[in-house]
Amino acid sequence: MHEFCSQSRFPSQRIPKSDRLLALENDLSRIAAGFFDSRTLTTQTELHGKDLFHGKGNAKGRKLADRVRVFQDIAALISDNGIPVRMIRIDVEQHRKKYAYPEPEYHLGLMLLLERFCEYLDASDDLGLAFGDYEADEVTRSVADFSEFKARGKTPMYLGRPLERLLDTIYFTQSHHSRFLQAADLLVYMAGRYENTQPNPDKWHEREVNAAWEKIKASGTTFIQRWP
Repeated sequence: MHEFCSQSRFPSQRIPKSDRLLALENDLSRIAAGFFDSRTLTTQTELHGKDLFHGKGNAKGRKLADRVRVFQDIAALISDNGIPVRMIRIDVEQHRKKYAYPEPEYHLGLMLLLERFCEYLDASDDLGLAFGDYEADEVTRSVADFSEFKARGKTPMYLGRPLERLLDTIYFTQSHHSRFLQAADLLVYMAGRYENTQPNPDKWHEREVNAAWEKIKASGTTFIQRWP
């Protein structure tokens, strides 16, 4: 789960079909190697949206065009392969105003995201596994919530849905250990930046990264559920 922008939450994940996973893994490693000159998974070779955009962390000192190209390459990978993307945008302020006893945002985001995953899996008649970025204060809670939802037979929403197509548990790992999680991080960064505000048209990199995000949305495989 990721959080960007002061009053919005953007849980997100990509849902590649199993027969494309090896090719996608190789393509993501190729993108990382093109920027870092290494395919090895370390903190020094992690693709992180915020650092790439601002030239911080392991992207410090790198040419702006090279940093922008990473966003463009990820956008091309997602759109060219028709990879489904599901996101939940929670307007925290409106959520808390609307409900007398509002569901905690993290709990709500998890429920909605798992529902969208299973909605996709139902439509494609497939099974799936859920993976997440390791955050110590969220792991135990997420695993417990997921197992409770499955034990109840569905999510505890008014129109909750079964989660039987998601197997076993939610698996967590550090983002620098997974190119798939890193790609999701870039998507969440772009969504958080461009779904809430208009890009500055005077800045070349803003226009280019926003265009990359628009390309992903135009692919027809991206769905953002806005709550409430």
